[in-house]
Amino acid sequence: MPVFSNPNLIASWDKGEDAALWKIDDKRVGILTVDFITPIVDDPRKFGEIAAANSLSDVYAMGGRPIVALNVLCFPTSCEPLSVLQDILFGGADKVMEAQAVLAGGHSVQDEEPKYGLVVFGEVESDKMWQVGSAKAGDSLIITKPIGTGIAVTAIKAGLFSEENTAAAVSSMSKLNAAPAKLSETIRSRITSCTDVTGFGLAAHALDLCPKDISLTINVDSLPLLPGIRDMANMGLIPTGSYSNKEHIGGLVVNHSSMGVFAEDLAFDPQTSGGLLFSVPADCKVELLAELRGMGFSDAAEIGVFAEGQKQLVIE
Repeated sequence: MPVFSNPNLIASWDKGEDAALWKIDDKRVGILTVDFITPIVDDPRKFGEIAAANSLSDVYAMGGRPIVALNVLCFPTSCEPLSVLQDILFGGADKVMEAQAVLAGGHSVQDEEPKYGLVVFGEVESDKMWQVGSAKAGDSLIITKPIGTGIAVTAIKAGLFSEENTAAAVSSMSKLNAAPAKLSETIRSRITSCTDVTGFGLAAHALDLCPKDISLTINVDSLPLLPGIRDMANMGLIPTGSYSNKEHIGGLVVNHSSMGVFAEDLAFDPQTSGGLLFSVPADCKVELLAELRGMGFSDAAEIGVFAEGQKQLVIE
């Protein structure tokens, strides 16, 4: 693919960022992203909520606020009632409204399988923008949501996940990563790098925060997990995407964990609408965690530490 350049284009797909960044003026940066997914739960309204939350997340990962969104929809009207379509769209609209953004239309096509998501435009002040690849030695790695949605979705589709565990997974995936605007300016300004955990899994997205001369160690015991995940992994309910992720990034991952293969199941598990990952100086991690938990991210936790060295991820 050709790499496009423009004086106003701060970052695009070739930079490993979560969204395209466009300089509006000396103080404002526009954030533009698109994402859509296939159904991962049976409830169409919940599917719409999860897909929209997943799409909005990239704007939050840049430190920004969503402003306007467009629906991206594929739907088989020949074999599914329009009430299902309506529920999907209402679920998405609920999340756009919760994000205090505007839904302004979109585009739809006929397809054999439903697919739904959003194009989202947002903004961030240029001096408050977060990007990947700038974690520093000594920083702590903070995550806002539990890990395990890939395994959970696989178990849900297999009909082997309990109603209680399914509800917990759906609640996590549909929760907005709307942390940036709620953080205090003191803490927000100390964050050195940020991304969100989505399809490439915890390992790949955490490594995105590392420059070439920074390594990362993650303590698996400190990872917040969705309930029921370990039992499902022990039953072999590992999504295909986990193996693709391991093939893609496994050469940079060293597993020293006593959990063995399960530690890798967690590291490579493809997430849908996962949490934010922050690198932050160790002296303000306690305050950051307190603020995150205060705004409803009850599973927020410190899960690793960055250090000088060759870029790699060590799992302990």
